[in-house]
Amino acid sequence: MTARARATDQTRRRILQAFVDEHMERLVGDIALADVASRAGVSVQTVLRHFGNRAALVDQALSFAQQAVVERRRTPVGDLTGAVRTIVEHYEQDGDRVLLMLAQEGTEPLMARITTEGKRLHRDWVREVFAPYLPADEPSDEVVDLLVVATDVYAWKLLRRDRRLARTETEDRMTRLVRAVLDHYPAVHRPDTEETSR
Repeated sequence: MTARARATDQTRRRILQAFVDEHMERLVGDIALADVASRAGVSVQTVLRHFGNRAALVDQALSFAQQAVVERRRTPVGDLTGAVRTIVEHYEQDGDRVLLMLAQEGTEPLMARITTEGKRLHRDWVREVFAPYLPADEPSDEVVDLLVVATDVYAWKLLRRDRRLARTETEDRMTRLVRAVLDHYPAVHRPDTEETSR
């Protein structure tokens, strides 16, 4: 039974990953359930047996993808340079595919749902990683807004794709943006580790 359960779990994960990969590489309108099944190496009937219907597959695939993003972006709280390095690594792997999804959010409800959740995850990541820098005695929305922009996938695109900068140059410029935002708020607490590294 243990081996069977393991095999079932592996099949489910393959299907979920196939769904995510298809939607990060192709336009939504071009993807059929058969494409997901083929990519996962199973039949459409197997997909439906595991998830019941397309709606349930979508819900579970979104949760699966979100958890993967959270894990990939894990960064020690307060590590400014590490945060930029982590986010650029994420964009190096998935940035172009994220841009494809963003290009569809105005016309495809599924993409709008995915990108809306992605934006929420990014803002939560900023709040968590840069928490030691955020003002404790005043609203921090303005600071968070600016840090979100400085670490956004479009900032990476402008530098890495449009300007064709090297990855190290991209990281350096994004780090400078983040520092410029924080330096604008002198009352914000600076962790000792970052102060000594500057």
